[in-house]
Amino acid sequence: MNTGQVNIRTAEPKDIPAITRIYNEYILHSTATFETEVLTEDEMLRRMRSIVPGYPYLVAEADEEVIGYCYAHPWKERSAYRHTLETTVYLSPAHTGRSIGHRLMERLIAACRTTPCCHALVACITAENEASCVLHRKLGFRQVSCFREVGRKFGRWLDVADYEMLFQE
Repeated sequence: MNTGQVNIRTAEPKDIPAITRIYNEYILHSTATFETEVLTEDEMLRRMRSIVPGYPYLVAEADEEVIGYCYAHPWKERSAYRHTLETTVYLSPAHTGRSIGHRLMERLIAACRTTPCCHALVACITAENEASCVLHRKLGFRQVSCFREVGRKFGRWLDVADYEMLFQE
């Protein structure tokens, strides 16, 4: 596969099988997500529909195959948080380490800058996920917290680091 020819575009319902497959790999084999049960395509579609059309949801594809995705959604439900969005990014494990996540996130950040009233982005990252921590720092996020042992997966306690990016007004 020629991943030099990566296209980034708005996600569509037709992308759900690939998005679900990518995410379920992380559920089953990684601590990048704290979910422990695989998702169905119907559940992933429901989640997508709760995000789109209000917030950006993007996919990266190579050779017409979805190899990664990212999106932004409200960070918390309370009204005072309405100017803050949480970001999420996942790549097919076969396509990591090639700057695809960086390109996806750059596009997501640019889209969030044009989202009405978006002032801050937050990324909640499993602290041991060094690749994601490095990615977010390179993008201009800064670590603002670390919660110790707040998740448990694969018989281990896991820390969560929060990273933040503020937009200038």
